[in-house]
Amino acid sequence: MGGCLVVLLFGAPGSGKGTQSRFISERRKIPAISTGDMLRAECRAETELGLTARTVLASGGLVDDELVNALVVKRLSKRDCRQGFILDGYPRTVPQAIFLDGFLKRSGLPHPTVIHLDVPIAVLVSRLSSRRQCSSCDRVYNLLYRPPVKGGICDHDGHKLFQRNDDSEEVVRQRLEGYQNLCGPLLRYYSGPHYHRIDGQCAPQQISEQVKKLILADAKDKPRKPVRRATPLVPYPAPSTEIS
Repeated sequence: MGGCLVVLLFGAPGSGKGTQSRFISERRKIPAISTGDMLRAECRAETELGLTARTVLASGGLVDDELVNALVVKRLSKRDCRQGFILDGYPRTVPQAIFLDGFLKRSGLPHPTVIHLDVPIAVLVSRLSSRRQCSSCDRVYNLLYRPPVKGGICDHDGHKLFQRNDDSEEVVRQRLEGYQNLCGPLLRYYSGPHYHRIDGQCAPQQISEQVKKLILADAKDKPRKPVRRATPLVPYPAPSTEIS
């Protein structure tokens, strides 16, 4: 499975994108990039972007397109993305998708393989409101499906687990409503031979096997070469999307 590979993972919060992102990353040796993780890192560092994003994330909203686009381009311009990358949580809107297409074209990168993990809303609410995260290493557990060995403590480093503000049931429902409002147009935008829907209720190992087959099949249709970029690209301005 050689050559440059760009993968977009779509799915509502709690659909299992992180698990499959790590699977592809380990198999292809390309970085798995989560815009959510990047934004939370900015919040912890209390950068200008982080301070702006903190209130929006805590209330279940989405951060302005232009700020997210700038953050993504900064990350994709790094050396470890030359052989490809996986994007989890981006694009979130059609304007972001249009912006990403322009970036890929200007960078000489291939058309993305789009994988959509589809899970019913009731299942997602249960998954997310039971989720806990390590306060140190950010490792994620689920009290129903994948609990820690010792209650409230991370198996990896022994630090305390906590529930993120955006994982409370009220905020979860707001996030899922926002996702539903945006995902229809976005999935229609990416409809075509490189769009693949997977039942996200299957066991993670079964989903990983399907993902592996899809990537192999897509690779046969889209020959790729490694891309060498001498300098990082400057993002074009993109319209922002307001979330009501």
